[in-house]
Amino acid sequence: MAQQNVNTIIVDDSKSIRVVLDAILNQLGVAGIAHCGTGLEALLMINSRPDYYQLLFVDLNMPEMDGMELIRHLGNQDFKGSIVIISGMEIRVINLASDIARQNKVHLIGNIVKPIRVEELEHILTKFHYFNDHLDTSQLPLSKAELEQAISEQRIVPYYQPKIDSNTNEVHSIEVLARIDNPGHGDSILPIRFIKCAEDNNLIDALTFQLLAKSIIDYKEMRESFGKSLALAFNLSPVQLNDLEMPKKLDSLFSQYDIGPSQIVIEVTEEWALQSPNQLETLNRLRMKGYGVSLDDFGTGFTNVTQLKSLPFSEIKIDRSFITDIHKDYFSQVIVNTLVDITQKYHCELVAEGIETHEEYEYLKSLKTRMLLQGYLISKPKPKNELIRWFHNWKKMSDEDAEAGVETGVVNNRTEY
Repeated sequence: MAQQNVNTIIVDDSKSIRVVLDAILNQLGVAGIAHCGTGLEALLMINSRPDYYQLLFVDLNMPEMDGMELIRHLGNQDFKGSIVIISGMEIRVINLASDIARQNKVHLIGNIVKPIRVEELEHILTKFHYFNDHLDTSQLPLSKAELEQAISEQRIVPYYQPKIDSNTNEVHSIEVLARIDNPGHGDSILPIRFIKCAEDNNLIDALTFQLLAKSIIDYKEMRESFGKSLALAFNLSPVQLNDLEMPKKLDSLFSQYDIGPSQIVIEVTEEWALQSPNQLETLNRLRMKGYGVSLDDFGTGFTNVTQLKSLPFSEIKIDRSFITDIHKDYFSQVIVNTLVDITQKYHCELVAEGIETHEEYEYLKSLKTRMLLQGYLISKPKPKNELIRWFHNWKKMSDEDAEAGVETGVVNNRTEY
């Protein structure tokens, strides 16, 4: 297996465990792993290179400084890497330690019960790479001048990805995803190459409102096919939530097209903390006006389960790192079941995003609770005309399968059109 550049630390007071874990990780392609026998040693090593280490395996029960204390210190220091708890203790102790870790605002991606198994580590590495997609800076970003040119030339274009009702298989809403048209160069330019540039150079409003103006025209046409109840979802940057005038700006735009707030869902990424008074006021005002507000990518950022109970979100989207292989990942199952309970209690929509396999889809359907499903297995992001063609095939397929009394769509391996 090819070597992967993942700067990793194993923290365990048992040398034999460290050796075994190191060997398995090497077998899976991870090399150059650092070892620490105590939490204090690991903390000193991380503090010497604060932005270097990406993945940390931590035992709970260690002398001097145990795993929970180490995680607490890392949370206080805003450690950006991913953390995996490894322990031979009973599952309830591990689960409580996991809850505490999330409350300490670290990026906990899983826990492993000793003895360590290869397939568990393989799954953890898959989740790690999914999580790192949010932080990937390897693709060359656009310059300010390039982005300004794209905006002035009206090359900001919408792609759409549907969210499917798990009970009815109907399209509940469509999410708008920004792309930049790139004539003569093949594929369009993805957001990872231009969103941060837009935020840093005060271009994010110009980009967003150009995208929305085009999306609204498409939306009115798509409702003729999808149905009048179709909702339109789009992303606002946390930077834009600092603007107390943002709700008025949105009202002004949507009222021109006779679109009410109840038809709109505003998605806010969880990658950055929502904490400034202006952000919270804007968030609350949007809800007061009747807009849906969705917490996107839950599990990649700083919002813990307790905060979900106080922030007025109408929708929670579970990040794909918790959906990947959920049918065999107990840690992810606990997270999802907790979110099911919270969203039912507070009458929120729950969205599982990033569904890519039939096993993931079938597990989520087996929960027998209504949620929205989104991912490449159902439909990749598409331009308007392609999405409408996909929808007509999806609807025809659903109708045929309903008459036959069988599950629809992805269960029957007919997903892409």
